[in-house]
Amino acid sequence: MLPVRLRPAALEELTEAWGWYEQKREGLGDEFRACVDVGIAAIGRSPLGRAKIRGDARRKLIRRFPYALIYLAEPEHVEVVAVFHTSRDPVEWQERVR
Repeated sequence: MLPVRLRPAALEELTEAWGWYEQKREGLGDEFRACVDVGIAAIGRSPLGRAKIRGDARRKLIRRFPYALIYLAEPEHVEVVAVFHTSRDPVEWQERVR
């Protein structure tokens, strides 16, 4: 299992999404975070298990929520570049992996 690191932009997106869900219903933000944690564990166990979607970037969809982890599988770790809402314009995360 490789360690998983979140870039600052991805951590900010995760924090914002958690807050948005928590405002909608108390505890929903924690449910979102738990689903993200499951996704993070999955990419740590099998970083090459998802197809490349742009360059070397790969995507892991989050169960129950319209988010994806966009990540790079590095030799020593997995680097999450975005915690991205699937309805947003992908150009934003694509600029992070150039």
